[in-house]
Amino acid sequence: MELVQTINPASITSNIGLLIGKMTAAVEMKKADIVQVHSTQTTSAVNLIQYVALRSEDIRSLQDDLHAFGLSSLTSSESHILRQAQAILQRLGQALSPEEISPCDYHMGRGLIDTRARQLFGAKKNDAIPYLMVTYDVEFVDNYQLITKLLEAGMNIARINCAHDNEEIWKNMIELTTMASEKTGIPCKIYMDIAGAKMRTTLLGKGRLTGKVALFQGQEIIMAEEDAHWDPAEIVIGCAEHGVIKQLNDGDRVFFDDGVIEGRVLSSRDGMARVKILRLPSRKPQLKEKKGINFPDTPIVVAALTDKDRLSLPFICEHADLAGYSFIRDVADLKALQAELATYRKKPAIILKIETAGAVNNFPSLLLQAMQEEVFGVMIARGDLAVEIGFERMSEIQEEILWVSEAAHAPVIWATQVLETLNKSGIATRSEVTDASYAAMSECVMVNKGEYIINVLRSLTDILSRSGGHHLKKRYTLRPMHMASRYLKGELRKH
Repeated sequence: MELVQTINPASITSNIGLLIGKMTAAVEMKKADIVQVHSTQTTSAVNLIQYVALRSEDIRSLQDDLHAFGLSSLTSSESHILRQAQAILQRLGQALSPEEISPCDYHMGRGLIDTRARQLFGAKKNDAIPYLMVTYDVEFVDNYQLITKLLEAGMNIARINCAHDNEEIWKNMIELTTMASEKTGIPCKIYMDIAGAKMRTTLLGKGRLTGKVALFQGQEIIMAEEDAHWDPAEIVIGCAEHGVIKQLNDGDRVFFDDGVIEGRVLSSRDGMARVKILRLPSRKPQLKEKKGINFPDTPIVVAALTDKDRLSLPFICEHADLAGYSFIRDVADLKALQAELATYRKKPAIILKIETAGAVNNFPSLLLQAMQEEVFGVMIARGDLAVEIGFERMSEIQEEILWVSEAAHAPVIWATQVLETLNKSGIATRSEVTDASYAAMSECVMVNKGEYIINVLRSLTDILSRSGGHHLKKRYTLRPMHMASRYLKGELRKH
C-alpha cells in the first residue's frame, strides 16, 4: 500500500482511510478464523485481525504527521485500533454513520482485558500493580510458614513446574497453599506447567558418574542418541527427548544451560553429531546433567504434548486453575492440548507459553485458536525465548508480544529472571530494576524461588507501584511486524 507523502489534513485523512480499508479487508479475508472463536471472543478476534492488518504496514511517516497535527499517532491503541483510526477521521471533520463506528473503543478494550485477568488470576488487594506469581520448588514441601509469608508479601498465584518432582510433592505444596490462603483470607490461584518435550542434557560417556564434564573453548564433543554407536570414553552428550539429535544438520547452533554454552554442529549422521564448543563461561566452564538444550537453527519435529504430559493431565485438571503449555510452536500443538482437555469434566485455563521461535512466528494464529476458549492467557517465557531468537532481539520481541496480546485482549504474564540477582544475592542490579519496571505493562509478573524471595516481592511491589503510572505515556513508532505479515499471508512456521 502506497501512502500519500504530502503533509496536510487531506493526505492524513486519505492515509487513515486506506488503513481502515485494509483492516476491513483483512477481517473479511479471515472470516473463517473469526467464526471458530468462542462467542465471548468475537470482538477480540476482530480487533486482533484489524491490528495485525495495520501492523503489516510501515506507518512511521504517517505517525509523524499525526503527531505534528496534534492527533493520536495510533500508539497505545492496540485494544481498540479501528475505533482510534475512526476517531482521527472524526477529528479531521469526516462524518461517520453510527453503523460505521466500531463498538470496541478504549473502555471496552481495556475492560475486556481487566475482566479476563480477574477470571484467570482471581481477586487481589492491590489493583495498582500486576498480579504476582511465585515459582515453587522442593523447599516448599511442608513449609507452611514460607507460603504464608509469600501470601502476605503479595503472592497471588503459586506456580508448580511439572517438569520437576512428582504428584506427591505437588499435592503437598497445593494443600499447604490452600490452607494458608484460607487461614489468611488472601486468595491464591494454582498454576501448573505442562512440562512438554524434555530438551535436557544426559551424560552418556565421560562424566556420567559425577553428573558433569569440564569443557574448553574450541573443544569438539559428541552429541548422540542413546542407541547410537558412541565411545563411552569420550564426552558424549545426549538429549532426554529421544530422536532429536538425529535431526541436527551441519552448521546448526546448539545452546546448553540457558544459552551460557554455545556450540556448532560440524557433522551429523547416524544419530551422532560432532559439536565444536564456541563459547562457555570463564568461571566453572563445565556442563552438568539435566541442563536445558536449545536448537535455534533446527526445525525439530517433536510432539509438544508428550506421553508423560498426558499422564500428568488428570492431576493438573483436578488441582490447577491455570495450565501453562510449554514449548508450543504452532496451531497443531495447541489443538492437541485442547482435544485432550475436552475429555475432562474440569479443566484449567490455558496459558500459552511463548518460548520458541515458532510460537513467535505463528503468534496471531495461536491467539485465534486459543480464542476458542472463553478465557486464556499468554506467558512471555523470556528464558528459553531469548536463547531461541537471540538475546539481541529479546527487547523487540517481548514488546511485540505485549502489543499483539493487548490487541487480542489476552492477559500477559511477564516471566523469567525478574529481579534475579536480588533474589540470589539480596542486592538488585540497576538494569534489572529497570527491567522490572517494564513488567508493569503486563497483567502478571512471575518470579522464581530464591533465598531473598520475600524481599523480591516487596521490592517488586514498590517498583511496579511507581512505574505503573508511567508506561502508557511511552510513544512508539509502528514499523511492520513480520508476524503480522506472515499471518495475513497464511504462512505457518514450525521454526
